[in-house]
Amino acid sequence: MERTVIEVGALVLDSMHVYNGPAYLAWEEGRIVEVGKGVYQDHSGPPVKRLAKPRSLAMPGLVNAHGHAAMTLLRGAGDDMPLMNWLNERIFPLEAKLGAEAVYTGTLLACWEMLRSGTTFYTDMYMFMESAAKAVSEAGMRALLSSGAVGFDEQSRLRGLERTTELVKAWEGGNNGRIRTSVGPHAPYTCPPDYLHRLAGLADELSVPLQIHLSETRVEVENSYAEFGKSPILHAADCGVFDVPTLAAHCVHVDEQDIEILAANNVHVAHNPQSNLKLGSGIAPLQALLSKNICVGLGTDGAASNNNLDMFEELRLASTLHKGVLEDATAIPAAKALYLATEGSALSCFRESGAGTLNIGREADFILVNLDSPHMTPRFDLISNLVYACGSDDVTDVFIAGEHVLSGGVPTRFDHERVLYDARRIAASFGVSLNQNEA
Repeated sequence: MERTVIEVGALVLDSMHVYNGPAYLAWEEGRIVEVGKGVYQDHSGPPVKRLAKPRSLAMPGLVNAHGHAAMTLLRGAGDDMPLMNWLNERIFPLEAKLGAEAVYTGTLLACWEMLRSGTTFYTDMYMFMESAAKAVSEAGMRALLSSGAVGFDEQSRLRGLERTTELVKAWEGGNNGRIRTSVGPHAPYTCPPDYLHRLAGLADELSVPLQIHLSETRVEVENSYAEFGKSPILHAADCGVFDVPTLAAHCVHVDEQDIEILAANNVHVAHNPQSNLKLGSGIAPLQALLSKNICVGLGTDGAASNNNLDMFEELRLASTLHKGVLEDATAIPAAKALYLATEGSALSCFRESGAGTLNIGREADFILVNLDSPHMTPRFDLISNLVYACGSDDVTDVFIAGEHVLSGGVPTRFDHERVLYDARRIAASFGVSLNQNEA
């Protein structure tokens, strides 16, 4: 057994505890065994490998609570369109052209993008998810994966149940525990009531959580009342969705009753501020959700609706957006925003308590930020710098389970140049121009 120690110029243990000066972090077998201020002092025990990063800040890796990784291949394919038009006119027709190779390549492209912006764990709901799982394993990331299920007819419903079962049996706990799985009904407007019941039952049978899109747009809510006489939140509850651990993405258009239902059923919520703004869907009532002690994490959504996977942008927007909406500069302070993007997002994705921190006993999932960056100068308040000034370009290195998976912005486990080549080749094979402004 070898102990690895990294000595840094500053250390953020969690959103409330900071060592603003020389500090160190030590880990064995992928878990943190010691943290402290100053220089690490050798003592009797296992052999020590030392890494010197005096011009870096170490902090917990960011956690992306909602996304569709392989949609990196559709980046820019349907901008400036409302959600339903975006889905039906651009995304669904293009997704019909995707196969296993495309999902594998698009997921690797997403993993590289996420690593470069400091994300160590993300959730995914998409198609050909065994290909996505292979890409996640190759990149060395952690992920909560689900095979997106839609129920337009009985054939598609059976296929969704089969693919979900196959994914869970093949990949739950895969890649040395870095991959977890879930059941993924797309939304109530693509999954009829009986299918939602069946998918919730499958999650219970397989002992995995469920993730679903809920109340993303005003039109979705209006259509739910017209068809079922109730909101998507109440409808999901009545369909048994909340009988199993559930992560609900968006929850933009929710009323007091909806929020009470979410709280009473311990439903977790993934807040995706940038995607919701770009699609014109609205702004989720983050402060109201938090006031009811609902577990909330932050997500980017897919790169076709965001259009990047930069969690630093999301945590900054989550703070500044709600200050403006509420006209309250004290709303969602910097420390809370950082919490939502790390420990809060980890909890929302059903990870162990303390995940998303660098406290002793936790997984050694951390990133290094360049202390010599203009964004980190001066440093009156490190948390403030990270939330309000820092960007993905300040991230230099990423460690997951103590493994160095990004070094100097370059992934260590896969050929990123090959990924770029394959992504461009696959996008060209769609046979359509994705440049909406092309002359």
